[in-house]
Amino acid sequence: MNKIALNSFLEEHFPQINKVGIVHAVSDQEVIFKLIPDDTHLRPGNTISGPTMMALADVTAYGVILNRIGPKALAVTTNLNINFLRKPEADIPMFAKGSLLKLGKRLAICEIAIEQDNPKATEPTLVAHCTCTYSIPPQT
Repeated sequence: MNKIALNSFLEEHFPQINKVGIVHAVSDQEVIFKLIPDDTHLRPGNTISGPTMMALADVTAYGVILNRIGPKALAVTTNLNINFLRKPEADIPMFAKGSLLKLGKRLAICEIAIEQDNPKATEPTLVAHCTCTYSIPPQT
């Protein structure tokens, strides 16, 4: 699926997608989602909340899998593990870069790196790392 097809599919089957992030880029090996945080994504301390980053990681994994298997709305999360590494800044967009670690007939495992641009560094800052497993519906 390309960026337009993936965004269209997600908007149709996952209408709250605009609150979670949008597809920013798609390649054979990686799908990148972008989230521009607003007040609904923040928690006390003026930082992006953990549930926001978990949702971003989850939808990125979903995008990675759909990019490989095609539009299958019934693929579902069976496990999500996230490590919060640094405090994300409230006023800087987040990018979730997802890739496929394993694709089987019934399960897919993805890795997601959530980053923010860092004006004080030449490289983006890794703020969270996630692995996510999805159950894939059987072929019909």
